[in-house]
Amino acid sequence: MGRSRYLRATHPGPDGGLDPEAPEALLECLTAVSERIGRAAVLIAMDDLSAIAVSRVAPMLTDRFRIPHQPDNLPARVADKAELSRLCARWDVPHPETVIPASGAEAAEAAWRLGLPVVAKWSRPWLLPAAAGLRSTTLVHGVAEVRRLYERSAEAGSRLLLQRFLPAGPDTDWFFHGAFARGGRPLLAGSGRKELSWPVRTGLTAVGRWLPDPAVEESGLRLAERLGYQGILDLDFRCDERGTFRLVDFNPRPGAQFRLFTDDRGLDVVQAMYLDLTGQRVPEPVGGPGRVFVAENYALLAAVRGRRLPTATAARSADTAAGAAAGPAAGSGAGSGAGPAAGSGAGRDALPGGAGAARVPGPVPPREERRAAEAGPVLPAGRRPEPGPPPAAGPADGARGPLAGRRPGPVRAAPPRERRGRVEAAWFAPDDLGPFLAMLGAFLGRGLGKGARALRGVPEQGRRGARAVRAPRQRGGERPGPPARRTPPEAPAEPDELVTR
Repeated sequence: MGRSRYLRATHPGPDGGLDPEAPEALLECLTAVSERIGRAAVLIAMDDLSAIAVSRVAPMLTDRFRIPHQPDNLPARVADKAELSRLCARWDVPHPETVIPASGAEAAEAAWRLGLPVVAKWSRPWLLPAAAGLRSTTLVHGVAEVRRLYERSAEAGSRLLLQRFLPAGPDTDWFFHGAFARGGRPLLAGSGRKELSWPVRTGLTAVGRWLPDPAVEESGLRLAERLGYQGILDLDFRCDERGTFRLVDFNPRPGAQFRLFTDDRGLDVVQAMYLDLTGQRVPEPVGGPGRVFVAENYALLAAVRGRRLPTATAARSADTAAGAAAGPAAGSGAGSGAGPAAGSGAGRDALPGGAGAARVPGPVPPREERRAAEAGPVLPAGRRPEPGPPPAAGPADGARGPLAGRRPGPVRAAPPRERRGRVEAAWFAPDDLGPFLAMLGAFLGRGLGKGARALRGVPEQGRRGARAVRAPRQRGGERPGPPARRTPPEAPAEPDELVTR
């Protein structure tokens, strides 16, 4: 952050850290920051803890900061896993089947009914004590483990809930980002797919692509409208075996990959929120779908664990199948002119680029063909795009940003361009040595594993130089045929591990 050309000053947080259950220290800290700035500044929370704490002190800061209006403790309600499941059930938003047990025996019975393995979550993860060794999300394989977790509910500070496990696959993890004005009116929004994540298939986005999907977008817009949401949100979806996108997480703040959703002029969700809070006109989004986000160190780790990075050839074939070529990459940063932000700077290293366009949704091909084609958004099985008004004429190049203040309708393909966009990449925070050490360990571990397997395949007498040994002739002058290849027994599929972000 010290080298950012958009950063003018930093202000230390509250002494002793941030406690959303006792936000008085944050109120005192922000009041002092406002005195130093000398004028009203935009305040955008960049993590869940900050969003919850800021919403609780916002009424006392209306004269000092411009803050998105979040009534009725809304950030804490949507970040609460149990409350989120009730909201989804009330508004018919697909969500993993969820049970909130009232006893250890009920938890064990629910685990059997949902089917093992089962996902166990603490409803309010921000209350977990640091020294307890509890994860906000755990994949549980046995009934005894479920009982033990339930018995620690008092220690965790919130209720335990159990969810049906949704297996992960190459194209099952999607996300939705949006910036909304009062009443849930969208300023800029979009859906995307995780191409790679770290930890593999369970963690943050290592490689992501902006792909419009009507089902994901409709769910995100419906939630924001019914909540009357003002601000920035980041939603996580997982596609189940029936092709239904199920909401698995609601983050009331920008996601770490929010710069993926940047139009051809550099407008992203943080800039759109800043313009709205300061009374300025938010321009119509232009282009954007097809952009790619790469966090190089995490992407490399995910590739080492068995998934390869998307190649330029695959990206070009996808653009060809979509009927679009790439456009110019966005260049301006998210923070120009913005005031201080509460919490961590989640987006300071997200520098995505590249562009393309989406194809027109048509009949849904088999999922295997979708994986092979990698060619833009399609509807889940059994769904059709909702009819919508035809998009207005855009600029000369024909590229128009989706969700410009309206419900998503059929996505129109932009005309091809001659120039290709580039995929910009970023290394995450240099002060976080965890990814580097994990990457180094993964490389060393893979090298040692390959060496051990090679040594096991060489006879003990010939480790220095293995040579082929001619098999003896059998009676009758016939050579023995090659030994029959043994078919290894099918190994049980190991479920993906869910870890705390």
